[in-house]
Amino acid sequence: MTVKKPKVEIDTSTEEKIKNAARTVFYKKGYAAARTRDIAEEAGINLALLNYYFRSKEKLFNIIMTETLSGFIQRMIVVLNDETTTLEKKTELIASKYIDLIIKEPEVPTFIISEIRNNPDMLLEKIPLKEIVNKSIFFKQHQKALEGNESIESNPLQFLMNLMGLIVFPFIAKPLIMGISGINTEAFNQMMLERKKMIPVWIKTIMKTK
Repeated sequence: MTVKKPKVEIDTSTEEKIKNAARTVFYKKGYAAARTRDIAEEAGINLALLNYYFRSKEKLFNIIMTETLSGFIQRMIVVLNDETTTLEKKTELIASKYIDLIIKEPEVPTFIISEIRNNPDMLLEKIPLKEIVNKSIFFKQHQKALEGNESIESNPLQFLMNLMGLIVFPFIAKPLIMGISGINTEAFNQMMLERKKMIPVWIKTIMKTK
């Protein structure tokens, strides 16, 4: 008589524990260097249980990458499509939201940039950025500003690149900045919080400069 193996019930808390562990490992090591064994150890479970919930490292990575990208982009979408805020206010909100996010999860920018460099088509496949920007309230406001001679820069993508560069680059260069200046993480984060007020001023100046 064949004895059936007891079926393991899906436990959402275990799934989340594995995903949180995977997020930690992938953020630190990237896809190539991360091992499923590393994730299992981080989650405090055995490898067999991890494989039961997520059949492969690739599947688990795709879930984490999609969630990370979606979360990162969604913050911008909400701001860009707010009909009640001006372009200037949108700049303030994006700077504030992303600086707070990256201080909380400092590995996110490097993780996203590293993995997109390895697979650039994935971002456009999973998140239609072109459509998001072109159909946004932000895009319409930018066009209106151009028509009213309120803004010199004709390409809204330049606006977003300048804005995100001012926000994200210091976090990517954090080890170098801290090494040169001799400051600690707390002091670095304080500098970034100060940039919440400075970045909108710089962007406004850039947009008005011929």
